[in-house]
Amino acid sequence: MKKNIFLVIAALVIIWLASSMTYSQQTILPELRVLLQNQPLKGLLSKIEFHYWGEVISIETTGYFNFVEFLIRKSTHFFGYGIIGVIFYFFYVKLHLRFAPLLAIATVFIIGCIDEYRQYHIPGRTGIFADVLIDTAGAVLLVGVTYMIHHYIKRRKNVKYRQKKVSI
Repeated sequence: MKKNIFLVIAALVIIWLASSMTYSQQTILPELRVLLQNQPLKGLLSKIEFHYWGEVISIETTGYFNFVEFLIRKSTHFFGYGIIGVIFYFFYVKLHLRFAPLLAIATVFIIGCIDEYRQYHIPGRTGIFADVLIDTAGAVLLVGVTYMIHHYIKRRKNVKYRQKKVSI
């Protein structure tokens, strides 16, 4: 249980630290310009566009490196909050709470809302509800997959236990 509480606290601290930074402190554009100077997958990526915060985000509108950074930042939202959802899922399972998957997803939604509200008040940052939806979608996917795997493993253990009990 102590390990689960530590993971929950660590996840919340990481979110708090990351969301306290301004965009200029978080940008990876200089690194992308060096690492991806040949602009790999540009042809494939140029076919993709997103409507985000009232703007069209694409290679055509933002340029290759800004678009790749956008993809990385939103993927980080998706998978980062998805992992946080999984941490909360196991925390709630350990507490023997019913509906642990739904509670974990709801917790991610609430944390995402609070985080975006905080960002709204930080100079150089914007709080956008679309990011909360990205966070929550990541939690739905990762918690859902984790729940299915966890449920499958538990059922297999129960079947093996019953088979051993019958054969004794």
